[in-house]
Amino acid sequence: MNYRHSYHAGNHADVFKHAILLRMLQLMQRKETPLCYLDSHAGTALYDLAGEQANKTGEYSEGIGRLWQHADLPALLADYRAAIARHNPDGQLRLYPGSPQLMADALREQDRMILSELHPEDADVLKAHFAGQDAIAVHQRDGYELGKAFLPVTEKRALWLLDPPFERGDDLERCLQAIDTGLQRMRQTVVALWYPIKDTRALKGFYQQVAARDWPKALRVELNVRPADTTLGLNGSGLMLVNPPWPLWEELDNLLPWLSEHLAQAPGANWRMDWLVGGP
Repeated sequence: MNYRHSYHAGNHADVFKHAILLRMLQLMQRKETPLCYLDSHAGTALYDLAGEQANKTGEYSEGIGRLWQHADLPALLADYRAAIARHNPDGQLRLYPGSPQLMADALREQDRMILSELHPEDADVLKAHFAGQDAIAVHQRDGYELGKAFLPVTEKRALWLLDPPFERGDDLERCLQAIDTGLQRMRQTVVALWYPIKDTRALKGFYQQVAARDWPKALRVELNVRPADTTLGLNGSGLMLVNPPWPLWEELDNLLPWLSEHLAQAPGANWRMDWLVGGP
């Protein structure tokens, strides 16, 4: 495994993914009953945007950097920026919290978190960072095994981020199999599967396979900062949301046009949202 998220922390994909993920947790926490958050490819907790790796790409400047000084953010994004601001109390954007830290900050006393990271160095950093926090367990293991290993959870409610680096050609298929296994063990699990958009033709089979699944619900949410088939690399990203909490899709119907406008990197930036399985 060669992928290191420190080169990409805070980019447009992180803004899209983390803002929606945080909102999903907030909506689930409207109920007092406990929940468990699972993170399959957790990375590390905090990323230094002034560090060598982040500055080598500068991707954060086209992501969180655009939102940081924005005066009038939609409420959902204002909550997300506030979560990041807690780690930058002087007002200067220096540290970006990854999904483990964002979610750890939002956990209630009754909630719990299970993190998986295969990269040995990143796993060690993560274990040291959360050492002594009994509600947070860190495992160095293949993230695709998370559902099989830990579902069902004792809390009876789970939010699972499946966020692989997509270094292998069969990663989407492995994601589908992992979700199948997880839902067989705990059908009410809320799943957020993140995936890159580099070539829409490569995703057609993935969409067809999702639509044919016996899942309760699956909502496709995508944001492209450039036309989806531009040959520049990561043109956008998607979230396949299984069992998303109400009224997330109504909120995203207002948020996605705003993100498309303010994170666009070229004419033709766009978004879409539709149900591939079930519906509200």
